[in-house]
Amino acid sequence: MLNIQQFGTKILLIAGSVLAMAFTSDIGSVKYKCLVQMINYTGEDAYVAISLMNPKGEYERTLYVQGDDSEWYSDIKNWWAFSSGKNEKLDGITGASIGNGERQVLAFEIDETKIDAGYKIRFESAVENQDYHVTDAELSLNAESVNSKIEGKGYIRYVRIIPN
Repeated sequence: MLNIQQFGTKILLIAGSVLAMAFTSDIGSVKYKCLVQMINYTGEDAYVAISLMNPKGEYERTLYVQGDDSEWYSDIKNWWAFSSGKNEKLDGITGASIGNGERQVLAFEIDETKIDAGYKIRFESAVENQDYHVTDAELSLNAESVNSKIEGKGYIRYVRIIPN
């Protein structure tokens, strides 16, 4: 049974996912669902930036940000340098931060021309007054890696991405 705070968090997460799909809908894009499972750790909830990386290893665009208080985005250092410098519009692609041992399901879309073309999806994570993981989890965006479980190296236990 969910308490009021958990229910509110679930509603915000669902609303954020719906808005993300509405604002990123492109012809020729592929919709994905993504499960992020966190490890058990102590401290505040984690902020996670999920980014599309081009074949050169450079940021292409932000797919999703877990963490709804923009005051702490700068803790996700490499992503923040890209995102703030590019003045990305993050409304509609953000949701609640994610706590220790929790899991969240979110959704995003990627242009189908990026699949099997050397692109990657990077998951960066940070927790207030603790470590920052620039590549907590990363997967090549190809038919083989989609539908597989990718282990994390920091606060993320694993991620799983499936076509929606």
